[in-house]
Amino acid sequence: MASSKEYLDFILSQLSGLDDVAYRAMMGEYIIYYRGKVFGGIYDNRLLVKPVSAAVKLMPHASSELPYEGAKEMLMVDDVDDRSFLCRLVEEMWEELPANKKQKRRQ
Repeated sequence: MASSKEYLDFILSQLSGLDDVAYRAMMGEYIIYYRGKVFGGIYDNRLLVKPVSAAVKLMPHASSELPYEGAKEMLMVDDVDDRSFLCRLVEEMWEELPANKKQKRRQ
């Protein structure tokens, strides 16, 4: 099941307190970036984030979910209605996130 643009818009509005939040559509789902690093995405209308230690610390009871078959597990964010929590979560995760890999262009 693909994620809805409405859910993406809701999550982006919840993160509007942060500068430099971007997204990219990918096969019916959305990858979300903060300051150039991927922190999570929207999969089947669920906000999932990478399981870095800051996220685990802020959400100790979060369930681990698969965004899609064959992917690594991510943490599901249950409290998407709390705007300040979401912004804090993303900011605290940022330092631990790996830099994006440069993609080679096909010729």
